[in-house]
Amino acid sequence: MSSIATNRKARYDYKVLEEFEAGIELKGFEVKSLLTRGVSLKGTYAVIRGGEAWVLNLDIPAYQPKNAPKEYDSERSRKLLLKKKEIKYLMGRTQEKGLTVVPLSMYTKGGKIKVKIGLCKPKKKKDKREKIKKRDIERDVKRHLKNR
Repeated sequence: MSSIATNRKARYDYKVLEEFEAGIELKGFEVKSLLTRGVSLKGTYAVIRGGEAWVLNLDIPAYQPKNAPKEYDSERSRKLLLKKKEIKYLMGRTQEKGLTVVPLSMYTKGGKIKVKIGLCKPKKKKDKREKIKKRDIERDVKRHLKNR
């Protein structure tokens, strides 16, 4: 299982309540591009429409820009492959106030590209400040212990 990309900002901005593993529907040259050039998950999110899960704002640049199809849209909506039971569960939970589905990471598993999505609740500004303060204190403690 090798990692292609992680969404570090998602763990900072959201509290992850549950995680799911989903496949993603891609074109052949998009797979090549992912494996060689990578992708950024910053600003991506998932929605449930018509009984299907879709990931939006996922920008996958063309593998060979001059050789890509003219109608290729690098930020097109891509279908997530989940079980019907998981889609119904996510649909019900996202209708609750304040919950959203966010891609956390992309990786390869058994020759296939997978997306780890999380059912998330946004953190408040106060929570983010507390996390930063706690991290700074831990860093200072480690620094003092190292110097002794």
